[in-house]
Amino acid sequence: MNSKIALQLTLALIKPDVTKVPPVLQILSLGTYLLKAIHKRILDEKFMVIRQKMMHLTTAQTENFYAEHKGKFFYNRLVTFMSSGPTQALILCHEDAISRWRQIMGPTKVYRTQYEAPDTLRGMYGLTDTRNCTHGSDAPETAAREIGFFFPEFDIGAWQRTDYKHFLNGNVELNEKEFLHRIVT
Repeated sequence: MNSKIALQLTLALIKPDVTKVPPVLQILSLGTYLLKAIHKRILDEKFMVIRQKMMHLTTAQTENFYAEHKGKFFYNRLVTFMSSGPTQALILCHEDAISRWRQIMGPTKVYRTQYEAPDTLRGMYGLTDTRNCTHGSDAPETAAREIGFFFPEFDIGAWQRTDYKHFLNGNVELNEKEFLHRIVT
């Protein structure tokens, strides 16, 4: 990677509509699983995966994460859905990671997205506005807060001081089994 660019972190979620569907129903025409197809897209777009974990959010955790939406018409539906099955949380790294991930996800309104942005993740795999397969942070401050929510043990400042330069210079390799980039020593 060019040392003149700056890397950015963002939180990405792969929602329960992707992760909880039985694998036999996730098979695409190319014979890959939906989750693997999204992972492939992440890698094809040259994102590096800093951290990832699968977790099943409780109702209380989901309410806390989506507290800013409390009182909105979709809040109860969103909380119920996001606590209905496993979610994969990822910290992604890329130049302009926040805007790039949001572009790859596509607009929230799935029905419209299927026509206006059919090559986006939501255009290809989204089911409804709630079951739209992915989430992404919308600003650096939001990314820091959301990363802290899902990865409280991860210190962004410490990562920037110690690991950033390795990711910037491409001194990392993908551990496919863990779906995680590791520093090459």
